[in-house]
Amino acid sequence: MEFKKMDEIQKRILMEVADLHSVPEGAFNIRSDGQLAGRASSANIEIVSKEDGSGIDIHIKDGTKNESVHIPVIMSKSGLHDVVYNDFYVGENCDVIIVAGCGISNCGGMDSEHDGIHRFYVGRNSKVRYVEKHYGEGDGTGKRILNPVTEVYMEEGSTVEMEMVQIKGVDSTDRSTVAKVAANASLVVKERLMTHGEQYAASAYTVDLDGDGSSADIVSRSVARDKSYQKLDLRINGNAACSGHTECDSIIMDEGRILAVPQLEANCTDSALIHEAAIGKIAGDQLIKLMTLGLTEKEAEEQIVNGFLK
Repeated sequence: MEFKKMDEIQKRILMEVADLHSVPEGAFNIRSDGQLAGRASSANIEIVSKEDGSGIDIHIKDGTKNESVHIPVIMSKSGLHDVVYNDFYVGENCDVIIVAGCGISNCGGMDSEHDGIHRFYVGRNSKVRYVEKHYGEGDGTGKRILNPVTEVYMEEGSTVEMEMVQIKGVDSTDRSTVAKVAANASLVVKERLMTHGEQYAASAYTVDLDGDGSSADIVSRSVARDKSYQKLDLRINGNAACSGHTECDSIIMDEGRILAVPQLEANCTDSALIHEAAIGKIAGDQLIKLMTLGLTEKEAEEQIVNGFLK
């Protein structure tokens, strides 16, 4: 694929959601305004279209290590509603990075929406690092809507690390993530979320720890500004001798609102589950300390928020 065929808006969005300035090495699939914009498979990673055209299947061979897959989606047309189903089949003893994400530039008067349903089937003793970034821009009155669904099915001894990021420009998002974790498998999630204006964001996780020695660590950091609203719903079901930890750490500003809903269910006497939650405003002494260094109050707030979301 030649990136020069993309306009400047599309290139900028691609950089925001996938850190791509040129054709990536390895396997990739780039979707632009509901159409395939470029694809490449590698010797160990095959990307094929579903027969009904609703998405793609990614097959990663046993033993694949130190390889990556990029599957970003970019949208620059107002009024487009795009739905895709992407299934990842990761073999045994793999170590791979998967970079997804969606960026919407809406300069029109109609809503633009992308619904991405990603399903991961992770083989025994494999390690997957998954990065998903969401980004919105544009001065139109139409909304930028993203509703991702993520399903993770982990076999024995596997590890999945997920980085979920949304820090700018998305008017409405409803994120749903479910995971089933087998024996001695480990799931780690780091979510970073910021809303502003009158944006709405709901993020729900349901994790079943089904095997002895399984574990999950889900940490969400968020900032709600202006009149935005967030709902964070984190649930872990301990169904075996397992360990689970969830944490909601949020900053509320202006007239923002946040609802944190922790849920832990222990269905085995050997399950150990912990939840931590904190919602509050920026501490006054933090602002004062930075302002004594010459920053204005607004600049001090931005420094604190940026550091918090790193």
